[in-house]
Amino acid sequence: MENIDQPFRNIECDVFLVDCPARKVLGILAEKWALLIIHALSEETQRTGALRRRVSGISEKMLTQTLRRLEEHGIVARKSYREVPPRVEYSLTKLGWTLSPVIVELDKWVEEHALKMTG
Repeated sequence: MENIDQPFRNIECDVFLVDCPARKVLGILAEKWALLIIHALSEETQRTGALRRRVSGISEKMLTQTLRRLEEHGIVARKSYREVPPRVEYSLTKLGWTLSPVIVELDKWVEEHALKMTG
């Protein structure tokens, strides 16, 4: 009989395990705003206003919260310039760049199949 306590896969992190850190990361990335922001930043470094225009429908509050969460987890970098008026730019970190091709491909798949799925 199979041992139920054995992990499904022999890897360090397993998104299927409730207490695994991978589950938390998956939760962060499963948000539509996070995915869209990462995709937008894969196109170029952007300021807050440009991101809000690029990611149509996102509120300023949600944009700020999502950027902070992505920055906290090392996916997005924030650079503040000492200017008048103040200027802040966001870009992907090295870790963010490893993630962006996956998200861009997911977005392409969604765009290609969206009409088939929504009837």
